[in-house]
Amino acid sequence: MIRQFFKEYSVWYLTYILLSILFIVIFALYRLPLAYFKVSILINFTILIFISIWQYLKFKQKLSILHHFIYVKELDELELPSELAYKDIIIKLKETSANELLAEKTQTENLQNLVKMWSHQMKVPISALSLMAQTDQLDSNEVQQQLTRLQNYLDTLLTYLKFSQNKDDFRFEKLSVKDVTTKIIKKYRIPCLLKNLSVEVVGDWELSSDRKWLSFAISQIIDNAVKYSKTDGTIIIRISDGNIVISDDGIGILEEDLPRLFDEGFTGFNGHEHQKATGLGLYMTKQVLDTLNLNITIDSQIDKGTQVEISSHKN
Repeated sequence: MIRQFFKEYSVWYLTYILLSILFIVIFALYRLPLAYFKVSILINFTILIFISIWQYLKFKQKLSILHHFIYVKELDELELPSELAYKDIIIKLKETSANELLAEKTQTENLQNLVKMWSHQMKVPISALSLMAQTDQLDSNEVQQQLTRLQNYLDTLLTYLKFSQNKDDFRFEKLSVKDVTTKIIKKYRIPCLLKNLSVEVVGDWELSSDRKWLSFAISQIIDNAVKYSKTDGTIIIRISDGNIVISDDGIGILEEDLPRLFDEGFTGFNGHEHQKATGLGLYMTKQVLDTLNLNITIDSQIDKGTQVEISSHKN
């Protein structure tokens, strides 16, 4: 620290040495008494010592502030223009650090709330399976439906965590949207059978996209269509060049809920009334489709059904 101090104030000491040499020259040229010179040098040196001690203590304190980023109120002790510049930098760094900590804290709290809600959601199919086992009324279709729900909940949570940590996990390829959709529908064969739902897929779209992430997004929409469809209902999936339209004649969505469907954690009336939803599915769907450069819009009417459209940005 002493070396840093002398480096910081080297100009001062160099000036003192030059002035002392100038004094010597002046005293020599004018043949002044040597005693005056000694007294002058002694006084100046004493003043220099006191000033050096005072400046060193201030330097040490300022260096401590710079090193440890202590409370902002102590930065008011910085006075020089260069120090004020340091002060501005430190305050900006502290603000950035505080914002990062706040964002991290918010993310942690959101994750904790999500896991709590997710654990409650998982209890529903687990309780159903447990009840069937206890009453010896194991129906293979019912068991498969509950297992499908468990798998969907788990996939959604894992996808959320993976997407939050790594948004570069995309592998684009030319694919058939109809093939992707058909495979998803097969996964929901049992839930559709139990509710006697009719599912129709019309058309195709050769799209350059990531198969895994596109499948996730479409799966979330179909899952909602199946979940909120009425018994003996119909789900129609129309695919054309640049568009995917998924329509159902289910219970519909309240008009006031539509603007917030893609907000993280928003469940709306349906999520509270009919399912213990996490409010994660449509939020993740929107995030994924944005990354895939695709739009999503939702129109719905209560007791008439819902229509979800996925389209390319050029449309």
